[in-house]
Amino acid sequence: MTQTDGDARAEPRLVGIGPYWNDLKVGDRFRTLARTITDADITAFVGVTGMTEVLFTDLTFKKGAAAKVDGRVAPAALTYTLIEGIQCQTLIQGIGLALLEVEKKVLAPVVAGDTVHAIVEILDLRPTSKGGRGIVTARNDIVNQRGETVITYRTVRMAAGRPED
Repeated sequence: MTQTDGDARAEPRLVGIGPYWNDLKVGDRFRTLARTITDADITAFVGVTGMTEVLFTDLTFKKGAAAKVDGRVAPAALTYTLIEGIQCQTLIQGIGLALLEVEKKVLAPVVAGDTVHAIVEILDLRPTSKGGRGIVTARNDIVNQRGETVITYRTVRMAAGRPED
C-alpha cells in the first residue's frame, strides 16, 4: 500500500534512512548531533580496546603535550568512532554498504566533558560499475564546543542508490 493524500490507513512514510548517494550533490554539508564525552566513555573504550596507554589510565601523568591539557584525555579513536556512530544512526543508516577508506588527522586533544559534533561535506560522487550504488567521498570535521576542529578525516564509502533507480 502506498501513501495517498487524506488516507489515514495509508502506509506511513519510513523515516531514519540516510540520503541515497544519487540524492547528494558535491558541496552538500551536514551537521551531526553533538555528544559529550564522559569519563565512563573513556574507561569503557580503554577497557574494551586494550588501549591502556598511561595517558588514558593515569590521571597524574602529565608529560609533553598532555601537560597542557586540563582533564582526562580521550583516545582520538574514541572521538572518531563516536562520530562514526552518530553518522551510522543518521546519514549512513540503511544506505551504507561499505567503508572503503579513511584518512585521518588529529589536530587537538579531546578531554572528558568536551562536546563534539561533525560537519560533513560531500567532496565527490560517482556511480559504481554495478548499478544501484555509488561511491561517496566526504570530509568530516569533528568540532568541539569551543568551535575548534579537533579531528579531520576523509572517508570513501559505498552507498546505495534510490530503489527505483
